[in-house]
Amino acid sequence: MDNRARGRGAAINTPNKFFKHEIEYTSEDWQQWEDPEVNPKTQFIEEESKTLMSVSDSPDLPNFHSINPYRGCEHGCIYCYARNSHEYWGFSAGLDFETKIVVKKNAPQLLEKLFNSKKWVPHQIHISGNTDCYQPGEKKYRLTRQLLEICLRYRNPVSILTKNALILRDLDVLEKMAKLNLVHAALSITSLNEELRSALEPRTVTGKRRLQVLKTLSEAGIPTGVMTAPIIPGLNDQEIPSLIQAIAENGALWSHYTVVRLNGAISTLFDEWIHHHFPDRAAKVLSQIKECHGGVVSDSRFGIRMVGEGNFAEHIRQLHDHSCRKYLAGRELPPLDTSQFMRAGQMRLF
Repeated sequence: MDNRARGRGAAINTPNKFFKHEIEYTSEDWQQWEDPEVNPKTQFIEEESKTLMSVSDSPDLPNFHSINPYRGCEHGCIYCYARNSHEYWGFSAGLDFETKIVVKKNAPQLLEKLFNSKKWVPHQIHISGNTDCYQPGEKKYRLTRQLLEICLRYRNPVSILTKNALILRDLDVLEKMAKLNLVHAALSITSLNEELRSALEPRTVTGKRRLQVLKTLSEAGIPTGVMTAPIIPGLNDQEIPSLIQAIAENGALWSHYTVVRLNGAISTLFDEWIHHHFPDRAAKVLSQIKECHGGVVSDSRFGIRMVGEGNFAEHIRQLHDHSCRKYLAGRELPPLDTSQFMRAGQMRLF
């Protein structure tokens, strides 16, 4: 019997490295979860946050300003690097990450307060630097839409990364921002193989649907690109050329990638996942991931961790670069404009 929680990426709750004690699930727990009526339900934990903006000092992402209105993500992508951050809040990187979503209810108020502070210097803000701002809970809470409306009102540029078609709900705001050079959008498309996509990212829209979203955004004048990430050796690396061809045909201006790395609890979660879903190639996939990261599946080395090293990582880089030159040549992403920013009470000349 398959005792995995249905519709979830992770099958277990891994131990929290900050805790001295841990919960161990019994066979009775798993049997209960097999019943769809008592499967793990998504819980939304509302909080009043003290801060909103995160600024990265990482050499890989210097001066990266990001906002994440939600902690945790119901999409359940098994490879997600954000899983480990859920441990900081007392949860597991496994099922907890997908089922216990922390909602920063006062995010819009915090952003407006920040914009009105004399300390704020206009800067591009990335929404979804960690978790997806258009995950299912956004339908109810509408925090991302409110953040976009505030950015439009104050004329502060923003970029968005998502896997969800819910972004089209806010097309009206995005179109207004695009006309002022205030927004970039990006879709994350890992695979157009539906069997693989549904296992990797169980609560996301299909790859085909994401291509349709890409086309709609592009035709609406919103500069849009694609993260073909992560590339997982032995699973989706062979899709790179066809994937980039498809995004080019649907209006993408650019494509970037990362090579998967399995830091912290993600290593345990991915190992269980790959042996369950693809037992015939689990050993090969894990071996090739290690080949890209100096013999281990985890990698924290700045400058290397995102793209890997070695022959297989070089093969991925060349394949991606060649595909971009072939299908995306001559396309450019227009720069965002920070010069229009105005605080509340300032007069606009036009």
